[in-house]
Amino acid sequence: MIDLQHVTKTYTKNNKKAVDDLTLHVEGGELFGFIGPNGAGKTTTIKMMTGVLTPDEGTITMAGHRMDSERLEAQRMIGFVPDGNDLYDRLTGMEYLNFMADIYQVGNAQRKAHIEKYLDIFSLEDAINNQVRSYSKGMKQKLVVIGALIHNPPVWILDEPLGGLDPRAAHLLKEEMIRHCNEGNTVFFSTHVLEVAEKLCTRIGVIANGSLKAVGTLDELRSGETGASLEELFLELTDDGGEEE
Repeated sequence: MIDLQHVTKTYTKNNKKAVDDLTLHVEGGELFGFIGPNGAGKTTTIKMMTGVLTPDEGTITMAGHRMDSERLEAQRMIGFVPDGNDLYDRLTGMEYLNFMADIYQVGNAQRKAHIEKYLDIFSLEDAINNQVRSYSKGMKQKLVVIGALIHNPPVWILDEPLGGLDPRAAHLLKEEMIRHCNEGNTVFFSTHVLEVAEKLCTRIGVIANGSLKAVGTLDELRSGETGASLEELFLELTDDGGEEE
């Protein structure tokens, strides 16, 4: 589903490699957690995976479509929830969702079913016809999630998706992530909440200073350290930290 081969990105302002020769493959059915300290290269990697940034070297393939030569086809395979919820504040929630459905050419029946399902899941029915500028941070995050997934893409890429969500909404989103993977699709998400990654993910990748330090199941990451928590492994693998990128 997701394939990155020798992907590198350097920012010219400081000539620093934000991502350095990253190779990673994520299969269908996997719920893959991507963790690392601030400045490790997580968000830069996700921006390249979604076509927001172009890598200096390497190739990225999404559900069989290469991002460099089939950008639109590759992007249609993705539902992307960014870290932050910049929205068109003067649109109503419903106008925003219909705008997203139009972008992805979602038919009326499919969009109606999707919107009704997720408005009920996230308890947004009463606010959906209000302008987005009246929404709380958590409500905006819920709206972004609904819009990003409206075309039922095979690949979900979520950058800190639980931030701002109340416990019930966070729990329901995690259940939806599991359901999506159980249907043979892929979820790739970054998080600072290590307990979530530990309990939720089928595999985990640890990145620091632009390089992938380890990837595998929790048992594989332990490498004989029986009972080691993900927090302990994370600290061991990333003890040199990083600057924000």
